[in-house]
Amino acid sequence: MCDSLTEDDNAQWLAINRRQFAAIGAGAATLAIAPGCVAAAPAGLATESRPVTIETADGTADGFFVYPAKGKYPAVLLWPDIAGLREAYQTMATRLAAAGFAVLAINHYYRNSPAPVLPDFAAWRTPEGQQKLQPMIQALTPEKIQADAGSYVDWLDRQPQVDTARRIGTQGYCMGGPYTVFAAYARPARIGAAVSCHGANLVNDTAQSPHKLLGQTQASFIFAIAQNDDARAPGDKTALKDAAAAADRPADVAVYPAQHGWCTIDAPVYDKVQAEKVWSKLLALYAKAL
Repeated sequence: MCDSLTEDDNAQWLAINRRQFAAIGAGAATLAIAPGCVAAAPAGLATESRPVTIETADGTADGFFVYPAKGKYPAVLLWPDIAGLREAYQTMATRLAAAGFAVLAINHYYRNSPAPVLPDFAAWRTPEGQQKLQPMIQALTPEKIQADAGSYVDWLDRQPQVDTARRIGTQGYCMGGPYTVFAAYARPARIGAAVSCHGANLVNDTAQSPHKLLGQTQASFIFAIAQNDDARAPGDKTALKDAAAAADRPADVAVYPAQHGWCTIDAPVYDKVQAEKVWSKLLALYAKAL
């Protein structure tokens, strides 16, 4: 997860790379490291979007639903990172919708606050942001996320923009990474693909550790691991590979030469080149598994 050690890793990495980039010119350095400095998404299908609310066992969740303007498409449930649902994830969800999916980006902190809880990732890195989020983070359990995921899948299946003859994909970032496994576990007949991008706490000693649940899913998986996460827990990639093999679940487990958070467009460590590699794998998996 984006804890203090991860933030220290990323700060050191950014400092080193800023010095390296200075050697090739200030202009190039700015483009390389500026958070969210990305080209416009390639043209795709025209999309429509709306804010939504979804009834759950614990209350009313809010989210952002975006989909192609015409037709029915496979659904995707998107779990944001530790900083929560915000403009960056609305942009990411819209890009996915333009590629031909009905995307629900959810506010996993709905029990405490409507989205956005924080305006951007930078706010999480402040003492005030961390103080605000820590109680919300601690309140979330695997069981709560699994129950929520069931409500979200059921809601998606009621939407006219969703092709219910197709299975559902789910993707998550940072603390949202394990939520993809929880969703696949909660609704195995409906979730066909799950993608974890720099996911946190995928391997632990509890009965609800995501790697222990793979055998109770019917999904294909991508586990995209950050290099600094791998350095801190080098055994996790092997545990994920072994668990997937034992469960007979297809899984692409790979460590990327990028820092924790590299797939999120407003993260200081956003890496467009490596993020696009995951994007391509994600689209290929969805085309095959949904």
